[in-house]
Amino acid sequence: MLGETGSTNEDAARLLGEPDSAGVVLRAEYQREGRGRHARSWVAPPGSALLFTAILPQPVATAALWAVPFWCALGVADGIEAATGLCAVLQWPNDLLLDGRKCCGILCVSRVNGERAWVGCGVGLNVTRPPDATEFAAIEPPPAFLSDHSLALDRERVFAAILAAFERRLPELDDPREVARAWERRAQLPGPRYRLLPDGAREPFEAIARCLSPDGGLVVEVDGQERTIGLADARVLR
Repeated sequence: MLGETGSTNEDAARLLGEPDSAGVVLRAEYQREGRGRHARSWVAPPGSALLFTAILPQPVATAALWAVPFWCALGVADGIEAATGLCAVLQWPNDLLLDGRKCCGILCVSRVNGERAWVGCGVGLNVTRPPDATEFAAIEPPPAFLSDHSLALDRERVFAAILAAFERRLPELDDPREVARAWERRAQLPGPRYRLLPDGAREPFEAIARCLSPDGGLVVEVDGQERTIGLADARVLR
């Protein structure tokens, strides 16, 4: 484990496809340049979070790359539940929530070579709320931490449980549509109401989440009509 790095995803991206990188997990206590989707900053004071990138032990089909973040979210949710008893809610496309507030974000990196791709699964999971919360003052709504809900918390146990869930679920990546169905069940689709802000739009809209599209987009119902929101086309507001 590294005490500090720029980004475990960036570190992993340099290793993807190298013979000795398969199955490697890069973890840091602090990231100077942690990022989420669309290069948004990920704030995590030292010692407060699990920050790691797990490189998959084998390449996946390039056509199935869209399913990897959903698969990763399932593994993280399984690990949290096994280690703490907490049931995190999955929110499209790559977040985990506790009581409606974000506790975890997922961002994957890949190196594509024709029909195969090597992937690193980047995870930022808030575990222990730091005594000084000033760094989170500008985040609305405030982030959630596992320690808000579980007093008997062992960060290393959570980490080990997540990695065990990844290993157990690894064969599922051979069937991306089954990954999607499993994610939908865990995210309680169809039914949740999402507040979505399309890229470039000023006003969000509300919709009922129905299911995942074949490429990982979100099929929603608005005023009785279905439409599909692409992975890169909108953000979910809480």
